[in-house]
Amino acid sequence: MRLSFLHHPTLPRRSGARRRRTSNAAGGTRLTAAITVLAALASTVASAAELPTFHIEAKAGRFHPERITVPAGVRFKIVVTNRGPGPEEFESIELKKETVLAPGVSRAVVFAPLKPGVYRFFGEFHPQTAQGEIVVVDDGAVSAP
Repeated sequence: MRLSFLHHPTLPRRSGARRRRTSNAAGGTRLTAAITVLAALASTVASAAELPTFHIEAKAGRFHPERITVPAGVRFKIVVTNRGPGPEEFESIELKKETVLAPGVSRAVVFAPLKPGVYRFFGEFHPQTAQGEIVVVDDGAVSAP
C-alpha cells in the first residue's frame, strides 16, 4: 500500500524512478508578458517625465499661483506641494481630479489634453480661500513651468 499523501512531488521516488522534467511553455509566456508590461510601464514613466510641468504651492489656506495657463491639446502635469502646517487637498470637480496632501508632501497630477477654457480647482480644507484656475489657451501664451 502506497501512501501518496506522504510523497512530496519534488523529492525523488524511493523506487529509483525519477520524475521527468517537462518544459513549462506557460512559464515562458508569462515571462514574455512580464517583460512586455515592464517595458510599457518604463515608457509611460519616461513620457510622464517629459510632460510640461507646472508647480502650485498650498500655503496659509491658499494656492500660489492661483492661475496657471497651459497649452490646449497637450498632456501636462501639475506638481502640488503642501507648504502649510496641516493637510490640504487639490480638487477639480469638472476635471475629475483629486489628491490630498499631508504637510510637506508633493504630488504630481497628470492631465489629459484639454480644450481651451477655464477649469477651476480648490482645496477642500480651505474652500473659501484655496481656489484657483487652470486657463487653457491655444495661442501658446502659457505660464512659465
